[in-house]
Amino acid sequence: MSAARLAGIEFVLTDIDDTLTTEGRLPAQAYHALEQLHEAGITVVPVTGRPAGWCDLIARLWPVDAVVGENGAFYFACSPQGGMTREFAQSAEERSEGRRRLNALADVIFKAVPRARLSADQTFREADLAIDFAEDGPRLDDAEIAQIVTSFEEAGAVAKVSSIHVNGWFGQYDKLAMTRRLFTQRYGLDVEKAGDKVIFVGDSPNDAPMFGFFENSIGVANFADFQDGTVTPPKWITQKAGGAGFAEVADAILQARES
Repeated sequence: MSAARLAGIEFVLTDIDDTLTTEGRLPAQAYHALEQLHEAGITVVPVTGRPAGWCDLIARLWPVDAVVGENGAFYFACSPQGGMTREFAQSAEERSEGRRRLNALADVIFKAVPRARLSADQTFREADLAIDFAEDGPRLDDAEIAQIVTSFEEAGAVAKVSSIHVNGWFGQYDKLAMTRRLFTQRYGLDVEKAGDKVIFVGDSPNDAPMFGFFENSIGVANFADFQDGTVTPPKWITQKAGGAGFAEVADAILQARES
């Protein structure tokens, strides 16, 4: 990636799990990289499958401008004075009906895949159902993960596979759709025209829409774990994995701007 391209970056969008984190933890170097980008005037936005409860905290406490959560179900943004903006892809009524249907679908999934388990963060979710296959407990095998996806899709739900969960929901939205909305509403920008100012960093199949859309798309090194199953790969790969890979991207941007 050329220094000229890196020097023009004004927005850094990043996944969280296994992109900012390493083995389930947020390392100091990744958080420090967020701080450095923020202090340099670069707008940082996590774009994650994690739940509304987590995203409220991230928007309030992390050095970020906003956060897109639950794979595009919403974005949250907190002003320095503490006022929180919450924009959802669906109405409260639609989310309530979706929750009813997802609760029934969970029973179907657990019968089809007895080793599947509900994500520990499900309590904090507004719009989706998260089935844990790798975060807490033994990793499920590929056939079990595929069956979870099939169960969602047979019920008419969207299913996305991250590095730790299969997330499913009813409704047509994803990370990219909500990112477009965020840029229009908060930054007054059309990402179709401002793509050269944006970098997206991710690691897994649920990042594919973002990899495909953004010319400046980067996968951290552990993306190799999913490369065979991802239709749209990132344009570049870091040398390091997880949080160290994200720090590598931040360092490259900051060095290019300085020079």
